[in-house]
Amino acid sequence: MASNLKLDVSKYEDQVPHIIEIEESEYHFEDNASNGDSSPAIMTTTNSFPPVNNPPIHICCYRSRHVQLCGRSNSIGERANYVNTPHIIAMVGLPARGKTYIARKLSRYLNWIGINTRVFNLGEYRRQATTAYKNHDFFRMDNMEAMAIRNRCAQDALEDVCNWIENGGEVAVFDATNTTKERRKLIYDWIVRKMGYKLFFVESVCDDPNIVEQNIMEVKVYSPDYQDMNNDEALTDFLQRIAHYQDQYEAMDDVKEGHYSFMKIFNTGEKILVHKHEGHIQSRIVYYLMNIHITPRTIYLTRHGETDHNISGRIGGDSDLSARGRHYAKALAHYIKEQDIPNLRVWTSWLKRTIQTASGIDAPQERWKALNEIDAGTCEEMTYEEIAATYPEEFAARDQSKFSYRYPRGESYEDLVARLEPVIMELERQENVLVIGHQAVLRCLLAYFLDKPSDELPYLQVPLHTVIKLTPVAYGCRVEYIKIPIEAVDTHRPKPPVPGYLDEKFRFANSADGSRNDSAQSLEEVDEEDPVTLMNINENGDEKNEDLELEKTKNISQDNFLSKAAAALSISNSNNTAT
Repeated sequence: MASNLKLDVSKYEDQVPHIIEIEESEYHFEDNASNGDSSPAIMTTTNSFPPVNNPPIHICCYRSRHVQLCGRSNSIGERANYVNTPHIIAMVGLPARGKTYIARKLSRYLNWIGINTRVFNLGEYRRQATTAYKNHDFFRMDNMEAMAIRNRCAQDALEDVCNWIENGGEVAVFDATNTTKERRKLIYDWIVRKMGYKLFFVESVCDDPNIVEQNIMEVKVYSPDYQDMNNDEALTDFLQRIAHYQDQYEAMDDVKEGHYSFMKIFNTGEKILVHKHEGHIQSRIVYYLMNIHITPRTIYLTRHGETDHNISGRIGGDSDLSARGRHYAKALAHYIKEQDIPNLRVWTSWLKRTIQTASGIDAPQERWKALNEIDAGTCEEMTYEEIAATYPEEFAARDQSKFSYRYPRGESYEDLVARLEPVIMELERQENVLVIGHQAVLRCLLAYFLDKPSDELPYLQVPLHTVIKLTPVAYGCRVEYIKIPIEAVDTHRPKPPVPGYLDEKFRFANSADGSRNDSAQSLEEVDEEDPVTLMNINENGDEKNEDLELEKTKNISQDNFLSKAAAALSISNSNNTAT
């Protein structure tokens, strides 16, 4: 069936390349699916738009929903993930079964891969609606006044879910217990039959008392509901609250509720059951949730040691470590040894600067091509100054939209996120891992773990010669930056005030004899054969050698190690001008 559609896309002219001015253009709407109002359609036009010298623009839209436009160009990356039909993920399960943990983790993942996702937590609606909660009696089935409040809050939350979807949201996570068939039918009728969205239930089942107790003690006793109670009182009250829910709990039934799409997660991933999932979004959700676990672990991220390219301001390439970079590799190996991390695995890229940095670490190592630095295409091994001079339009375009900008014949940060998705999946499966990577790569990984939006991702600071320690906690990740006291150049380029502006520190004009500028002249005379001999510069600028006698005991503290290293590695800024 064909129909005509009048479309005004002039409001998008600042967002999409090659859109100049279109008002009431005639488009042919071609129906290519048969599932009602949620079916996608491709519209084409015979008008002279865009100009013949520019690539075509494809317009994908949904009846009664927003229009999305995607321009193709060398500079702007194409969005990797589209959601054809909005999805609502409804959590199911008793309190303290990890529903909020799953909901927030899932939201973090979907936002990271470019799917606009938001969590709607019913508990927050209840706390905003009433201060009537005094104790567990609020959750008794025969407390009719409280039940009315809870039902009204559920309806308010579902209305907000739908309003958010209609205003551009793609996936909403409805974080509530939803423990009865009646409540789940209400959600299904509202979301699927009334709104025409897709619905996927995720039930968390946990009969391991240790996991339940750990969840209560780490999270629930610190809930706003218990701010005026001590921990023992809060624990007792919460256990009674769980008992009230158990009186009415009806697990999802693949016979009586066989027309629903759902998955069950038993004991935080011990067993998974999937029933009737539909489409690629639900498939990705299932695959992701199959890989998460709650085993305590730590993830260490660090960039390779300083390289010759870092010193000369060149991006990309496959440069060797500089003298200071080689010393960082030795100091990093010692730091990791002193931490005595059980079952540690070390991951590097295929590029030699990460492999050289990992060479002294006594742990199983894996090489990941997916961890290679962002591909700068025709700009590989150029300085920012050279790029700005050679490709001024490209240089300014990257500043305007750094996440989606794609280097000519290279990659964008958005491409890099897609490339790193298998790395994230494997990191979620693992225990303790040290990733030795590159600036852009580690920015992407940090954005995932710290739940940073795409506009902040390309500007996250990942300094050289620094270990970033990530420890997963209840609803997020604790981050620590551990500076290993070996000097290195600063490669961080913050968002400029004006697109195309270049800070003075990135101007690396060579001297007449072709030598590098002053920042390159540091630690070039260090004895590379002796791992415990490092250069110090005294107050007069004279060189002197000292032995760095690092203790060999495994129980040396991190602070002790760093203080000793700092004393021995007192490399002053004056070293940068030594020749």
